Amino acid sequence: MTWRPTLAVLAGLCLAVTTTTVPAGAAVHAAQATAHAALAGPPGAPPGACPTGVSYGPPLPASTVTAPRIRGGFTFLEGPVWVADGGYLLMSDMTAGTGPYNVQPSTIRRFVPPATFDTFVADAGSNGLALSADAQQLVAATHDQRSVSAYQLSDRTRSTVAANYQGRAFNSPNDVAVRSDGVVYFTDPNFQRGNRPDQMSGRTSVFRVSGGQVSLVDDTLRQPNGISLSPDGSALYVGAYAENKIYKYVVQPDGSVGARSVFVNYIGGPDGGTIDCAGNVYWTSGRDSLVHVYSPAGTPLGTIRPGNTGTTNVAFGGPDRQTLFITSGPWGDSGLYSVRLNIPGYPY
Repeated sequence: MTWRPTLAVLAGLCLAVTTTTVPAGAAVHAAQATAHAALAGPPGAPPGACPTGVSYGPPLPASTVTAPRIRGGFTFLEGPVWVADGGYLLMSDMTAGTGPYNVQPSTIRRFVPPATFDTFVADAGSNGLALSADAQQLVAATHDQRSVSAYQLSDRTRSTVAANYQGRAFNSPNDVAVRSDGVVYFTDPNFQRGNRPDQMSGRTSVFRVSGGQVSLVDDTLRQPNGISLSPDGSALYVGAYAENKIYKYVVQPDGSVGARSVFVNYIGGPDGGTIDCAGNVYWTSGRDSLVHVYSPAGTPLGTIRPGNTGTTNVAFGGPDRQTLFITSGPWGDSGLYSVRLNIPGYPY
């Protein structure tokens, strides 16, 4: 059995440590626990996201699958995430840029199956969405403030997870992934920067937030877009939109990122992605509008077609997390699609 510590994730996704007097015996046990945790590897998916001790077969019912549309008519949907406690899906709906800086407004929409849609957060300024490890906060890549934010699900109050890097404003944070101990990874292309000044000297990057501190993962990617963590926490995947590649990074137990390799050498305009509980990778392509499915080794396993254009992102959801929700469609008629698959997966 793999031993893993339980960590409390508090508001702002910072880990708090209370200073107390620790008996000598307790200190020894704590040191042993730390050593065991290091041997166990990095924390992975949030608790309950993936069952343990399960063997899986093929993820798709066929090599080519069609996903029916639930509803269209939105402007531009992105960043779906499933909230299990409430049994609903959240997603960003972006509209055309406004104001002197041409920044795109965004509303967070809620879908409650089978057919109810409403507004969850107006003027959210968001793109990619994820959940905090305790599932109490919605973590959002928010291009309106060039930041990463957290919305409390209970009352929609907003707080800041990452405001800048070494005093310089981000471009326009695009997508996020959250580890089970609260470490946040996010991409920072310049797609929604608008006319605001470039403070990143032309670089588009991947960042990590741990203990309230922002650190650089990689500033050599051209327009990093979607980002996903493997359920076991050992790998971080990033789609480089302008390079037509998906990269894979080794993740260390402390959240730092090691060696980078090419996971998929060509996928046309990689946008958002997700991963199932067997480690299979699902990635959307802006060029052919398909969801491409790969094994953990990068072998193509098949495709899922929602609409005919504009596929942007994916997330697993439903009561057993075996429904793949897909945001797709042309500007002004973006829609939500879904298809039932064989393996449960990450909720974003």
